[in-house]
Amino acid sequence: MSKHGLVSAFLETLESRTATDFHPCYAGYFECFNAGDYYEAHDVLEHLWLDCRDADRSFYQGLIQIAGAFVHLKKQHARPWHPTDGQRLGPAVRLFCLGERRLAEFGPRHLGLDVEGVLGLCREWRGAVEESDFRTNPWRPDTAPRLEPPR
Repeated sequence: MSKHGLVSAFLETLESRTATDFHPCYAGYFECFNAGDYYEAHDVLEHLWLDCRDADRSFYQGLIQIAGAFVHLKKQHARPWHPTDGQRLGPAVRLFCLGERRLAEFGPRHLGLDVEGVLGLCREWRGAVEESDFRTNPWRPDTAPRLEPPR
């Protein structure tokens, strides 16, 4: 099955498909993100982003980049000794910066999302890594971030 088919099938399983008035991919992003499934959040929203041709394309890309940053943190946490996964703090910070730049133009709220709150979350997590001189990963399963779903 193609990636498109896999994402479509995955969307069918998400409760958010009928829970909001937002596009299922957009709503699904928050459901996946809040479950700590950052890679899936990235894929679900990418499904929408690829077809988007209006100004929201940059907004979706910023959210995708933020999910990508947390993919790096989660993988680094799981295998800090690994030659590749152990080096993911820098790429995470770069993705936070890219995501912040894209989302900043949409604040304070956009598509029901508290953009300023998401930007604050990014600054907090990015700052924790930078303040440790890229030696400490603040991500832990029990303190994983949550995003307030759009309303």
